[in-house]
Amino acid sequence: MLIRNATLPDGRTGIDLLVQQGRIAALGAGLFAGQSAPPGTEVIDAAGWLLSPPFVDPHFHLDSTLSFGLPRVNASGTLLEGITLWGELKPLLTEATLIERALQYCDWAVAKGLLAIRSHVDVCDERLLAVRALLEVKRRVAPYLDLQLVAFPQDGLLRAPGALNNLQRALDLGVDVVGGIPHFERSMQEGADSVKLLCELAAERGLAVDMHCDESDDPLSRHIETLALHTRRLGLQGRVTGSHLTSMHSMDNYYVSKLLPLIAEAGVHAVANPLINITLQGRHDTYPKRRGMTRVPELMAAGINVAFGHDCVMDPWYSLGSADMLEVAQMGLHVAQMTSQRQMQACFDAVTVNAARVLGLADYGLAVGCHADFVLLQARSPVEALRLRAQRLLVVRRGRVLARAPEAAATLSLPGRPAQVDWTLRR
Repeated sequence: MLIRNATLPDGRTGIDLLVQQGRIAALGAGLFAGQSAPPGTEVIDAAGWLLSPPFVDPHFHLDSTLSFGLPRVNASGTLLEGITLWGELKPLLTEATLIERALQYCDWAVAKGLLAIRSHVDVCDERLLAVRALLEVKRRVAPYLDLQLVAFPQDGLLRAPGALNNLQRALDLGVDVVGGIPHFERSMQEGADSVKLLCELAAERGLAVDMHCDESDDPLSRHIETLALHTRRLGLQGRVTGSHLTSMHSMDNYYVSKLLPLIAEAGVHAVANPLINITLQGRHDTYPKRRGMTRVPELMAAGINVAFGHDCVMDPWYSLGSADMLEVAQMGLHVAQMTSQRQMQACFDAVTVNAARVLGLADYGLAVGCHADFVLLQARSPVEALRLRAQRLLVVRRGRVLARAPEAAATLSLPGRPAQVDWTLRR
């Protein structure tokens, strides 16, 4: 495959990209200028549109996705009612329905250029039904989507009977990452104990860690500090992620000025989930209402790798969503008021290169030798892609086209104007 005349996220234009054997073999301006492409090569004219590495979702819940309304709707819209509702739904789940819904979501993801997902899977069920179902989904989608699974003790590692044993069983079955939820334990001390225990377990097994950490409006929920401590103590730098971190939104500035360097020193990744954080947090406020999302620009300024996740789509916590990571990034820039050109570019990075770093994806990106995984967007720049939530014209993985879409266009008929006015984003 030869992609001609593409624009890259770094601003370079007129770029050609050659794919051979599933990898990027050449990249530059005017490849094969005045010559024919190698025999048997499919030539695609990008027409100046934006060629990006694929979108990556570093935080999702594939076991609950597309279950909205089962067995009832979250009336309060709160995090805690969502957890209660999920507890009501778990006994009614079957492996077949879990697989069916997860596969449907993966189809949505691929159509949107989302080719790598890290999904948390609840292990607080003696049957490990969701674990077995998502391991099967991971096997089935492997030809077209990278799926990482996190062993997630939704009801608390120490709070839920058998959760630790279930988590270890899930890891034995092949789940990739150690998860946790320290702020949902019975006390701050038990939360801290769970962080220590889980980090030690990950270190013993040589695994990464990704914890739901301080998903709360409580400024005294400070488990991220403990997570950073044990990351350094156990030499887990670069393998640990603190997800949500919403309590940081409510912390005083002095404490945060101490906390940010600790996170940076430990090499802990941070994942915000803008659509969910802005929806679930601040529910107990009257006015003024807190936004709830963690301090994204401050984390980035401290040199911490920050990514955005979708978290939920049509489930007990969130009734909307469509696997569109541009929607996630667009909400993130609005909530964080990151409206400079540089900051908006950073929000685009938060759902591409930064998110890939969280997952530890090898050979990701637009460079010679990387996997030939990319998406062609109907936009001229990352900022325009965010503004328009750009059409995915082409989705490619390992040099194989997985999805195509026509250019978005409209025909207008306006009183007092010419009868037909063609309009496309190309103008």
